[in-house]
Amino acid sequence: MAATIHAMPILDVTLMTGRSYEKKKTLIKELTDATVRALEVSPERVRVIVREIHPSHFAVAGEPKGEPE
Repeated sequence: MAATIHAMPILDVTLMTGRSYEKKKTLIKELTDATVRALEVSPERVRVIVREIHPSHFAVAGEPKGEPE
């Protein structure tokens, strides 16, 4: 019988700059908890990457969401 191998879940989140450390910390915790429940893995296996981008580097319908600094 072959062993089941569960890959380490890696969550990659992109946010626009401006949120507090506490908000990002809460997001990381909530994403980790949801992944533990959904994939039945231990929290130690979950990785979360938070990327922040300036609003001028993000566009919707061809329009940047912010001005350059």
